[in-house]
Amino acid sequence: MMEAFRSAILQPGPPETFALKTVQEVIKPQKQTRLAQDENQLLENMLRTLLQELVSSAVKSGEEIMQHGKSIDDEDETHGVIPRLLDVVLYLCEKEHIEGGMIFQLLEDLTEMSTMRNCKDIFRYIESKQDILGKQELFARGKLVMLRTCNQLLRRLSKANDVVFCGRILMFLAHFFPLSERSAVNIKGVFNTSNETKYERDQPEGISVDFNFYKTFWSLQEYFCNPASLSTAPTKWQKFTSALMVVLNTFEAQPLSEEEGADNNLEEESTTFNIKYLTSSKLMGLELKDPSFRRHILLQCLILFDYLKAPGKNDKDSSESMKEEIKSCEDRVKKLLEVTPPKGKDFLNSIEHILEREKNWVWWKRDGCPPFEKQPIEKKTVQDGAKKRRPRWRLGNKELSQLWKWADQNPNALTDPQRVRTPSITDYWKPLAEDMDEAAGIEAEYHHKNNRVYCWKGLRFSARQDLEGFSKFTEHGIEGVVPLELLPAEVRSKFQGKTSDRSKRAKKEETKSALHQVEESQIATPASEIDGEGIRADMEASAAPMDTDVTSATGNNSQGGTPTPDEHQKQSPDADIGQEAEADAEVEAGMIDGETDPEAESDHVGQD
Repeated sequence: MMEAFRSAILQPGPPETFALKTVQEVIKPQKQTRLAQDENQLLENMLRTLLQELVSSAVKSGEEIMQHGKSIDDEDETHGVIPRLLDVVLYLCEKEHIEGGMIFQLLEDLTEMSTMRNCKDIFRYIESKQDILGKQELFARGKLVMLRTCNQLLRRLSKANDVVFCGRILMFLAHFFPLSERSAVNIKGVFNTSNETKYERDQPEGISVDFNFYKTFWSLQEYFCNPASLSTAPTKWQKFTSALMVVLNTFEAQPLSEEEGADNNLEEESTTFNIKYLTSSKLMGLELKDPSFRRHILLQCLILFDYLKAPGKNDKDSSESMKEEIKSCEDRVKKLLEVTPPKGKDFLNSIEHILEREKNWVWWKRDGCPPFEKQPIEKKTVQDGAKKRRPRWRLGNKELSQLWKWADQNPNALTDPQRVRTPSITDYWKPLAEDMDEAAGIEAEYHHKNNRVYCWKGLRFSARQDLEGFSKFTEHGIEGVVPLELLPAEVRSKFQGKTSDRSKRAKKEETKSALHQVEESQIATPASEIDGEGIRADMEASAAPMDTDVTSATGNNSQGGTPTPDEHQKQSPDADIGQEAEADAEVEAGMIDGETDPEAESDHVGQD
């Protein structure tokens, strides 16, 4: 059986052309396309044995494991025998012909049998198949095996020399597992206390460095390694703050210049970055002049302060004095980061942004790590031939129907007086009245009178509630509609006291018409006396309904002596014309002076 599989993986062409056929020939399963549990176990044992033999032959020949079995004449794109075997098994797992966890088990065996040099090639193959391995049918069966494989690789790697490979493994796990996977989250917040920083305890001879400062400086790493111990032991917090003050005072006393920051190329350092600095006392003077070294220490301080300030974690343990000390120390650290070249301010802004985002992760872990991902909603496919029926709504569309249903469930919603309330005139025009007050000092471009919608609504309210104020719109504009009681005294005088020109013209025309009626009655009186006393009586009776002003005018004429028909004939027409001109002149003078009392004018005419 093993020889049949060995010869099958050497065949050219994609695995789907021969993989299932080979399994059927070797295992002869009860079902044609899917193996039973005991058949899967038999196939897995056979494949693991075959893989072990291939690795053993590759080691004996001195070839790279992933290149074993590749001919010199083959193209560069072709793979060795072991990658070919993995491709066949991966295809069978993807199509669910065999158990989905079998490919993960083979990958774990392969990494355990290989050196770290070969493991890099194996992991490169795993990264290339990440999309297929991350499918739900395979991920559910092999996620724990893959996690165990990656953790074993991380334990075997050196954190100082294999930083890039460790980062590749961590990035793969971050993409392979879902964001809310609890196995990748430090729920309890446990710190790696095994990461000890070793430094010199006794002062060596021939060193000019302040050894007390040296020990104080590197003793801070004990507190950075386990920040939780500071919140439970007040004595430790006092020792930490005293040591930190010494370090911060030294940094402030020895600021770095821009030239020293320019000499330190951070981009070149990133290629050879190490996660731990050397602790030799001979290097203390050089490290203090290194901007990256200072940033490293100051960043550790900010991370520790951020942990101690985490909401809800240390509220009971930390006192008010401790919170104030944390705040003052944090401010000093941020100022030092800002003045540390190069681009200290930009670096500080980036760190503050990262720490602010970290708070979201803290709250997410305390809430029990709820899942971020949401499964897509499956759309139901319409059967062929079935007509898709449009939904019918009670009131024509979905929104109106929901609104009506909501109103039925809440009968008081539409009758609530606070739901829709028309404001009163005084409340509505109060903002415009404040704009008109010069003492308020509001600029003209921000006045409410420039808002067309506000003015239009106000005119509608005034037309319904204050018709007298609405009538002033044509006279004074929108400011004239504002109620007078809202305006200050100096502004109110502009809109009251003087009558408009239109009202003046109306009163002038009314006075002239009254005078013409008086003159016509005077002319008609002699003709009635000539015709007879009866006609005269009729005319007097007809003149009775006139205005009191006109009656008083005729009364004054009769008191001075009613002229006879002969006297009327003796009067010259020039006198009548002169009287009329004099009366018009007096009327005009009254209009200029602002007096438009028709009663006074008619009395004056009567005296003439």
